Amino acid sequence: MVPVSSVSSPSTPTSASAVTAKAPAPPSDGSTAADEFLPASDTPASASAAGGITAGGAPTAAELLDFVRRTARDSALVASLPLDPEGRTWVRLEGPGGSEAWLIGWPPGTGTGWHDHAESTGAFTVAAGALREHSLAARLPTDGWKTLELSEGIDRTRRLETGQGRAFGRHHVHEVLNESAEEHAVSVHAYYPPLPQIRRYSRNGAVLRLEQTERPEDWQ
Repeated sequence: MVPVSSVSSPSTPTSASAVTAKAPAPPSDGSTAADEFLPASDTPASASAAGGITAGGAPTAAELLDFVRRTARDSALVASLPLDPEGRTWVRLEGPGGSEAWLIGWPPGTGTGWHDHAESTGAFTVAAGALREHSLAARLPTDGWKTLELSEGIDRTRRLETGQGRAFGRHHVHEVLNESAEEHAVSVHAYYPPLPQIRRYSRNGAVLRLEQTERPEDWQ
């Protein structure tokens, strides 16, 4: 795996209409297309055997998950990532099938804050340490709101240890944290199509508020 570049990620404020919406309740079985979890057994054999993407199409979420898992096992690549005790570090990688991929280092106690990935599907795997993901088990409205009242039972949480990963669908809202007080974590992420934007949110109880939107020029 060949790193392409190291980058910074400034934030660009954006405007949004001052509308309060109501988030849909999660399905009765707790599942949702925006909150997919794919264990290793769900990775297509054709993708694994080829070491990449099935012929004739864009990478699926399962194939992105296969890629990040294989990349996370590259100990030399993981060890090459500079780690900073003060903040996250990242290097862009060559993702499969035109996807966007990143190797990310997480100092103790750091996290992303709440955000989504717009129209992109994605996957990530922990290469070292452990990460906690908090997510929302519903597909949120994509436009026309500034604050959103979340339904009861919409929250999901999972702890991912070294070697564990997950995939997710479009408009997946989550935050990822390194809860360790002492150890760095390292993870591999991939998105397809390459991220058109990232929307960042603040949260106060059941209220989710859109704060800003970042676009590719802000992190490339």
